[in-house]
Amino acid sequence: MVSLRRHQLVRLSEAGWSAVLLRPWDPQARECLTHWAMHRLPLVVTRQPIAPPAAGCIALGLPSPARWDKRRLTLQVPRTALLCFDEFPRLAQVQGLLPRAARSAVRELRGGLDACRASSRVFGSYGWQAISGLDHVRPGSDLDLWISVDDASHADAVTQVLQSFGAARPRLDGELVFDGGAAVAWREWAEWRAGRARAVMVKRLNDVVLKRDTAWCERAGLAELVP
Repeated sequence: MVSLRRHQLVRLSEAGWSAVLLRPWDPQARECLTHWAMHRLPLVVTRQPIAPPAAGCIALGLPSPARWDKRRLTLQVPRTALLCFDEFPRLAQVQGLLPRAARSAVRELRGGLDACRASSRVFGSYGWQAISGLDHVRPGSDLDLWISVDDASHADAVTQVLQSFGAARPRLDGELVFDGGAAVAWREWAEWRAGRARAVMVKRLNDVVLKRDTAWCERAGLAELVP
């Protein structure tokens, strides 16, 4: 069985979508979900409740585009409704959506992350627009990355690359994701490592915890974070 992770994409089977659309949605939500079903667009794994409301169900989200008022739809589906798992696009795949003035800085960012051997994906508005082709991005939208890191020293190196991002817009945001799926906002990591915060907020599949040392993100301690 595939382990769940925040920001993981899920595609539903035809039967799965049929079951979702049978639920009592309001007209706007139904229109959005019908479009998603017709175009076989993915949903995203969100934080899972510690005590699931139904055995074998997964909490998923759909951050809708401006056409549907950017509503955040939430739903629970059984694992039997899943067709497959997927991932958000890579940074290179969304570069054409970015403001022209930012593209050179993004190319440099990609080079810096490659040099760190750090894999990155784009979620948020830019990631969803690349997937759906719809109007998710607004003038003030951030560029949200999730970046796989091995341990604290790797996270520090990646953070230095992110801090060197040369474009004023879009604002660069996102998370450093350690083995096991534990994630930290990269800006919060930078503040914590610089001594400007006493603890850092670690987001996990089922909860959020504060950590004051790095034992949790070294390879020997990562097993403790797996629910």
